[in-house]
Amino acid sequence: MEQNNSIVADNERYRKLVLLHSNDMHGDFLSENVDNKLIGGVSMLSGYINKVKEEEPNTLYCIAGDMFRGSVIDSEYKGISTIEIMNMISPDVVTLGNHEVDYGVSHLLFLEKCAKFPIINSNLHIKTNHARLFKPYLIKEIGGMKILFIGIITELVIKQAKNDGLVGTFVDISEAADEIGRICNAYNSIDIDFTVLLTHIGFDEDKKLAELLDPAWGVDVIIGGHSHTFLEEAEKVNDVLIVQAGTGTDQIGRFDLIIDTENNCVADYKWRSVPINAENCPVDENIAELIKSYKNQTDKKYCRVITRFNRKLTHPTRTQETALGDLLADALKRSLGLDIMLLGSGSIRTEELGPIVMFGDLITAFPYDDDVFMVKVTGAQLKHMIKHTLRDEVWEGAHTEFYQYSEGLHMVYSRKNHAFKEFTFNGEEVADDRMFNIGLQLFHYNNMIDSFDITPEEVLANAPRRTLTTSCRDVIEEYLSENQHLDREVGDRLIIE
Repeated sequence: MEQNNSIVADNERYRKLVLLHSNDMHGDFLSENVDNKLIGGVSMLSGYINKVKEEEPNTLYCIAGDMFRGSVIDSEYKGISTIEIMNMISPDVVTLGNHEVDYGVSHLLFLEKCAKFPIINSNLHIKTNHARLFKPYLIKEIGGMKILFIGIITELVIKQAKNDGLVGTFVDISEAADEIGRICNAYNSIDIDFTVLLTHIGFDEDKKLAELLDPAWGVDVIIGGHSHTFLEEAEKVNDVLIVQAGTGTDQIGRFDLIIDTENNCVADYKWRSVPINAENCPVDENIAELIKSYKNQTDKKYCRVITRFNRKLTHPTRTQETALGDLLADALKRSLGLDIMLLGSGSIRTEELGPIVMFGDLITAFPYDDDVFMVKVTGAQLKHMIKHTLRDEVWEGAHTEFYQYSEGLHMVYSRKNHAFKEFTFNGEEVADDRMFNIGLQLFHYNNMIDSFDITPEEVLANAPRRTLTTSCRDVIEEYLSENQHLDREVGDRLIIE
C-alpha cells in the first residue's frame, strides 16, 4: 500500500473513493481576511466539498469530532446553530468529540435529534446496562462499495460528563480496540470493502490504537481529532493509515483512494491537506447567508466594549504561564477572595485578547461558564497536586490538564529531578501544614483525581467545599469592566527548568 501521485481506477475490481475530512472545527464559521485574501470559513469549506462531489461522484465527507465550542455563534445557541449549519453542509458521517458534551449529555441527545446527518459513537454508554447512547457504526454504500465507519471517543468525555453520573465510556485504548474488533467481526460478513475509524483520542493515541488492531478486522484508515495535529503526509502504523486535519476550517483533509473490492483493501492512495481559500474554493452562498443571519443577531448582543488593556495579552500555549492566563486567574482570585486560583489553561480558547475587549471577544476567549468551588488544602497537598500537573507526559505532548496560577505563587520546577527547587507564596516558603483556600472550576473539581492525583475525600477532610459563584465568566466580565487599562507581564509564577 504505497502513496502514489497518480490515482486512477482501471477496472471494475478497483474503484475510486474520495474521502474528505475535518476535525476540531470548534465553531470556526467565519472566513478571515489575511493579507487581503479570504481564508477558511464554512461557506468556502462547503463550496470545496460541493465542487469535489461534482468532479468525483464517489466522494464522502466526514467529521472526527469537536464541531462545537470556540465561537460566539455556537455558544449563544448552545450548538443548535452549529447543527443547522452542518445540516446544510450535510456530512455523510460524524463522530463525537469531547466538546460535543460541553452543553451536557441530555442537550447533546437533543442536538442529535436536530441533526439530519448520522452521528456515530461505539463506546459512550449508560453504566447500569451498557446500552449505547448512539449508533456505533455506519455502513455507507457508494459506487458499488460498502464503507464501514466506526466512531471512537476520547476519555475526556467522561470528565466533562461527570455530572451525568450514569454515563460512561470504554476509556482504555485496549478496550476501545476490543470494541472495534467486535463491530468489525459482526459486519465483515456483509462484504465490507473499506473500514474507517473516526476517532477523537489524539494523534499519539491513534498510533497506539492502530498497533492493537488485528489485521484480520480489516481496518484501513484512522481519521482522528482532538490533538489538532497538522500533517504533511499520512502516517502508517500496523498497515493502517492515520491522518488528521489540524483544527478549524482553514484546511480540509483529502484522501484519493483506489479500493480493491476483491481483497477489501486499499490498493493505492494519495492524501493531502487542502487549504480552504478563495483561490480553490467557491463560496456556498446559501451557507454564507445563514451564517450572516446568525452573526447579525449575535452582533447586537456581543458588540459592546467591556474594557481596554494596555496592550494585547497572549496565551500562545496551554503548557506554560501566559499573560492572559495570569490576568484571568488574578481576576477570579481577587473577586472571590481566594488565596490561590487554579485556572484550567484549556479554558482559554484563543491565543490573544485585546487591547480593545468586546463582550464577544471575551466569550470566544473564555467560553466556559461553570461554577467555582473553594476548597481548603494543605501546603503538602498543594505541592503534590501541582507536581502531578507537571509530570513527564505533559512535555511529551499528552493532552493532560495544565493550569494558570494567580499572583502570590512562585514555583521553580526541575524536569530532570521531578522536584520543586522553589515553592513560595507571597515570598514565604510554603510549609506542609499551612492551609490554603484555593479555587477550582466545576470541571476540574469533578476530575480531581485525574487532574491532581488527589481524591475529593482527602480535600473535604480539611473543610467542606463552598460554591463561590455559579458563573466564573460573570465574575471575570465584571472585574474587567471595573478595571480598565489592565496589563500583565509573564513573570515567575511557574518556571520550568
